Amino acid sequence: MSSQTTDGPQPRVIKGLNYVGLKTLIKKEISRFMAVYVQTLAAPVITTLLYYTIFALAFGGLTRHVGNVPFLEFLAPGLIMMTMVQNAFANTSSSIIISKVQGTFIDLLMPPLSEIELLIGFVAGGVVRGVAVGVITWLAMVLFLPVKIHALWMVLAFGFLGVYMLSALGVIGGLWSDKFDHMSAVTNFIITPLTFLSGTFYSIESLPKMWHALALYNPFFYMIDGFRAGFIGQMDGDLSIGLISLSVVNILLTIVIYIMLRTGYKIKS
Repeated sequence: MSSQTTDGPQPRVIKGLNYVGLKTLIKKEISRFMAVYVQTLAAPVITTLLYYTIFALAFGGLTRHVGNVPFLEFLAPGLIMMTMVQNAFANTSSSIIISKVQGTFIDLLMPPLSEIELLIGFVAGGVVRGVAVGVITWLAMVLFLPVKIHALWMVLAFGFLGVYMLSALGVIGGLWSDKFDHMSAVTNFIITPLTFLSGTFYSIESLPKMWHALALYNPFFYMIDGFRAGFIGQMDGDLSIGLISLSVVNILLTIVIYIMLRTGYKIKS
């Protein structure tokens, strides 16, 4: 008796990581913001330079010092980090919420992409945009002030941990939100306050005792403080605590995203 054969095309079995699918998703996320680079890359740089100009001219930044560091040198890294993380958050959150509102998120669920691959793809897009905006902003600021790097590894480490954290928060916010109003609430009541209260424009040593103690529980403070220390060589917080805190927060955010994708939270009927 001849062995039975199966006619027709057979489904492709993907073992391990779907590199082709993951690469395609990352490329799609990067192409999405590169298609409107004036809005996603150029505009944030201009906004940051305007902040820098206002603090330099309107608030006496040309003559002020923070400790032994000129205020403008102290301010520049904080502004760079702020614009990096804001754009990382905006990239992932807008990508997901637009897909949900337009009903195209199903196009990401149908291909053989696992929860881990979706997670990496979305977060990678936000990280790339955040880093790109940061590099361009730094290059633009160098034209006005020599923004020197004191410890490159600190700039890279805290920069990556920061944009990863906000990219992950953007994914969570996008999955949780049902419409753009919900996303605006997350931005206005969580992201913006934590960013502005992180010591971006000032040293937390100038805060009253109670507010200083509360600032030490703000993970946004550690990413700003560590990133700034990579430029000026001074920290308000502890280096080890900053690295550990951001790493733990990122691990927890990654777990939350995985659970949300695994359970199909607000993306599967």
